Amino acid sequence: VSISFNEGGIHALVGENGAGKSTLIKIISGAIKPDEGKIRFGGKAHSFMTPAISTGLGIGVIYQEFNLVPSLTILENVFLGQKVGGKVMPDFKKMKKRSLELFADLGIDIDVERMVGELSVSKQQLVEIAKAVALDTKLLIMDEPSAAIAQAEVENMMKIVLRLKEKGVTIIYISHRMNEIFSIADTVTVLRDGRHISSQPIGDVTRKDLINLMVGRELSESFPQRQIEHGEVVLEVKGMSGNGNADINFFLRKGEILGFAGLVGAGRTELAKVLFGAAPLEVGVVTVKGKDRRIRNPRQAVFHGIGLIPEDRKSEGGFQDYSILWNVSIMSLHRMSKFSVISRPKERELSNYYASLLKIKTPSYDQLLKNLSGGNQQKVVLAKVLAAQTDIIIFDEPTRGIDVGAKQEIYRLMNELTEQGISIIMISSEMEELMGMSDRIMVMCEGRITGTLEKEDFDQKRILELASNMQ
Repeated sequence: VSISFNEGGIHALVGENGAGKSTLIKIISGAIKPDEGKIRFGGKAHSFMTPAISTGLGIGVIYQEFNLVPSLTILENVFLGQKVGGKVMPDFKKMKKRSLELFADLGIDIDVERMVGELSVSKQQLVEIAKAVALDTKLLIMDEPSAAIAQAEVENMMKIVLRLKEKGVTIIYISHRMNEIFSIADTVTVLRDGRHISSQPIGDVTRKDLINLMVGRELSESFPQRQIEHGEVVLEVKGMSGNGNADINFFLRKGEILGFAGLVGAGRTELAKVLFGAAPLEVGVVTVKGKDRRIRNPRQAVFHGIGLIPEDRKSEGGFQDYSILWNVSIMSLHRMSKFSVISRPKERELSNYYASLLKIKTPSYDQLLKNLSGGNQQKVVLAKVLAAQTDIIIFDEPTRGIDVGAKQEIYRLMNELTEQGISIIMISSEMEELMGMSDRIMVMCEGRITGTLEKEDFDQKRILELASNMQ
């Protein structure tokens, strides 16, 4: 791979999951040592980087997977590794003042003395951005910075990126969201299978051209046609309160994709956790396949046929230090064991089937989950839920951090699942995805459902009005 990044420019780096984007930026930042080649920065050549060298040169990175300390406050995380005032102890008053200024620039009102572990995924992503901006960076690498945040936050982030560009900061911007790339980038580079395919000014390439370069074949971005007759109600929620939500009422039919829209903090992920037994149900009734169920933990949820693909795949979706095979089979051990002894051949057969079905890119299914790209980790989590043979699946941001080719595979698979009678609740912050895949859309705001839209009534403006509680 040979690429040049112009000073003060915004250079988009795109490619399918597993194309080598994250590996390349880890080499630039010193997290991985290259086998060969040179890195030239500021006129000086380096055979390799270390994190200390790259930081000292002014290279900052916002990784796709967070690098935060949950047990520290927001302001402590923002200035982690930096010396702010005081000869012996940090000057917390100064740190608080500077962190408040940083978040004000980002357009975010947040209590900087809150523990990071208490924050939602979207707010943790904003802390990562503030943390990077706090450094005096000359080169800022942003790996899927908008994957976990809503449109309002994306717009604020874009303004910050453009201000940094005006100050002469060079930005490498990695994103699967084509709208962002075409609105903000000066240059775009395509990687495929670990190789450099193309670099050209953004004005010289079309959206379709870029997608074809990424996947190496013609690919449509359209959503699959859905002509599925819905069956009986398989899940009904009446007067449910819990985990910050109140008076939730809705139903889900067999073979249906029910979309949930809302802004950050609307309560959609919190609702999913209550349904899956990961957070307590305080009030209300959950009826599964005609019977009232009091689901107290995820094991009971799986027993009743409910599976969850969580938004935070790193800490909640999979076991990072275990293999793909282990992760895929972990919810299905009862199907592969006799007298509490697991059959390894059955375990490998099950894992191989679902890993192959989802086209997980890996040299071996014995590969540790943490060594996979973000999109392939997402596929492993999905494979785990499918292997458990659940028939009500909650997809929380199903295509977060996933490339356009993998998105098509996920959409196709969701369609096939509903054709088999599986019912899906889909939480998504991408409006096109919600409107393209859902049969109905429930809109939430501040822990309550503010509206329901049938397919023929889908309208982006109306969804945003309901999400802002503008009745």
